[in-house]
Amino acid sequence: MLESPLLVRFWGVRGSLPSPSPSTAVYGGNTPCVEMRCGERLLVFDAGSGIAYLGRALIEDPPRRIDIFLSHCHYDHIEGLPFFAPLQKAGFQVHVWSGHLNGRLSTAEMISGYMRQPYFPISPSIFSATMCYNDLVPGDTIDAGDGISIDTMTLDHPGGAVAYRVNYAGHSAVYLTDVEHKPGRIDEAIVAFARDADIFIYDGMFCDDEFQAYRGWGHSTWQQGARLADAAGVGEYVVFHHAPERTDAELAEVELRLKRMRPDSRLAREGMSLVPRQRVE
Repeated sequence: MLESPLLVRFWGVRGSLPSPSPSTAVYGGNTPCVEMRCGERLLVFDAGSGIAYLGRALIEDPPRRIDIFLSHCHYDHIEGLPFFAPLQKAGFQVHVWSGHLNGRLSTAEMISGYMRQPYFPISPSIFSATMCYNDLVPGDTIDAGDGISIDTMTLDHPGGAVAYRVNYAGHSAVYLTDVEHKPGRIDEAIVAFARDADIFIYDGMFCDDEFQAYRGWGHSTWQQGARLADAAGVGEYVVFHHAPERTDAELAEVELRLKRMRPDSRLAREGMSLVPRQRVE
């Protein structure tokens, strides 16, 4: 792979429920976790079960700082956090960010509420890393330092969710999952947020022909993601948050259909790495 100042790697790509089985081994069965490298900095988006595998890899080559950005705190997006190995190691500095709770709970309160008896055997006090909990306001732009800026926006999802756009060294990647669209309409706020992004990661849990049965669940379709990608003029569109029951064979068929609809697109797979492509004007 060509060197790039921005690298995106997928550690968990499923939604709702981990689904490890022989029929999901190709695309992967872990819940959401996406790594973004901006030069020497490491950003992590969501802490689903996939973050445990990222953590094991980081122990071998530890960065000096890790920032974890949570889209929201439904279990499939936070269930791997207690098992993230750097949290158990002194010398790591881990910043955790969230902003979907509108002041009802802070990031620290949310995590301590999740990691407590009788739901979990230990509390965050067990962490040996230096922890920093941050509360953001959706719509704000975060100056993350080292030339990294991160735009945020609120999403239509039960209980709320936050999308992130990472901007670094002239490139950008959007992480936008757990959002419900309105059939027949293009969300212009999302189009503006994703405009000209190099990589657009979007919640394509369902297909258009099955969406009606899942209205109110807070998710979208891979076809709607393609429409948004075209409207926003993004580079590469990546379908994310696959339904837990969707087999590799079914996802491969979706990917074939997607590429006929929008060639510069693919389905997320665990272990897949992407860098911004050279665009042809």
